[in-house]
Amino acid sequence: MSKKKLIYAIDDELSIRELYKYSLESNFDIVTFKSGKELFEGLSNSICDLLLLDLMLPNEDGFDVLKELKSVEKYRNIKIIMVSAKGSEINKVKGLNEGADDYISKPFGILELIARINSNLRKSNSFPKLTDDCKNFKDLFCNEKEHLIYIGSSKLNLTLKEYNLLKYLISNHDLALAKDDIFKNVWGESAVLETRTLDVHISSLRKKLKSSVCEIETIHGVGYILK
Repeated sequence: MSKKKLIYAIDDELSIRELYKYSLESNFDIVTFKSGKELFEGLSNSICDLLLLDLMLPNEDGFDVLKELKSVEKYRNIKIIMVSAKGSEINKVKGLNEGADDYISKPFGILELIARINSNLRKSNSFPKLTDDCKNFKDLFCNEKEHLIYIGSSKLNLTLKEYNLLKYLISNHDLALAKDDIFKNVWGESAVLETRTLDVHISSLRKKLKSSVCEIETIHGVGYILK
């Protein structure tokens, strides 16, 4: 049995906190808080997968809580759904611009809330977390530390040369790369290879990238480009 996702919810109204617990506890581990201070105390013990953040809190602003969360490295990957009776477009835009992943207005339906939570949790699982050792382009993620490349969350089965070639294309995406430059950077300065060698590797990568939104295009007379 898979472990339940941990959901935190902050709201100053007891009735809303009880509603969260009653409606979500069968699908998630749900913990509620009535203030930003309580929330950060909870986060210091265990980091949640998703936060339901009320916009209107006593003596504080949900936007301030959002900013503080996004300013701390270890909290930046938490999915945040802002919840508020303020349904105006400007508040939604402000919340999304400041890092919230979604926005739902009170009163909300329980089925819609659960759907929004599940949708955002799926997004958080769609891609490997990026570090300084990772490069990405569209749905391609290259983890240089582990020598792995993903399409979304799916790891590609690549040979070492295919990995190095695709990594070079990702690092120089949207640039027309000459075949000589590709040879030099992937196979090395002293490599003496036929053009067919590169073409075969490109052909193999194209097959493995069929499920990606990225494409390796041929630039006739020049080389290749990842778009």
